[in-house]
Order: sequence, then structure tokens, then C-alpha cells
Amino acid sequence: MQKNVNNRDSEMEKTRQVDAIAVLELVVNNHPGVMSHICGLFSRRAYNVEGIICIPMQDGMTSKMWLQVNEENKLEQIIKQVKKLPDVLTIERHDGGHRVFERVGVLV
Repeated sequence: MQKNVNNRDSEMEKTRQVDAIAVLELVVNNHPGVMSHICGLFSRRAYNVEGIICIPMQDGMTSKMWLQVNEENKLEQIIKQVKKLPDVLTIERHDGGHRVFERVGVLV
């Protein structure tokens, strides 16, 4: 009986991990193909991006990008790989969501 309880607890923990949201805030070079490279990195690792917002910054040479993703064990590894992309200038992780997606949710 104890084994079944442990398996059920393990499954519930996996569900909780998937339900947690993280937002990655990136500053990237602004030119064609940058978003494709970043999203491709996630796609090749079978990691779903739940939401994307991207806007050019004041100078037009850079853009700010927010990626809403599910919190999973492999997220840390993907963040390390995103940092290595030449067009990614900075990356910041926000656990538990971000106000930019809350504002967009009000509009929808």
C-alpha cells in the first residue's frame, strides 16, 4: 500500500512542477531571425513556450523579449544555452510569472 501512495505523491509533485510558471526576460539584438533562433532552441529540446512578447527598445537596435514557460527541471539547462546565443545580450528569470503577461491577459 505504501508503494502506491509514494507513486501517487510522485505524480502529484510532477503536476505541481509543470503548473509553476517562470518568465524569462531577454534583451536581444533586433534583426530578422533572432526570435526564430531562440524559439528553435526551446523547440529542439521539446520544451514548450507558453507565451511570447517582443518589443523593440528605444534605439531600435535591441528588443526586449519575454518568454512565459512552465517550470521544469530542464529549464536551468535551457537558460544556460540561451545565454550562449550571440544575439542574447541579457537574460533574467522571474519565477511565478510577470506583470507584462498579466496586463496582456486583461486585454484578451
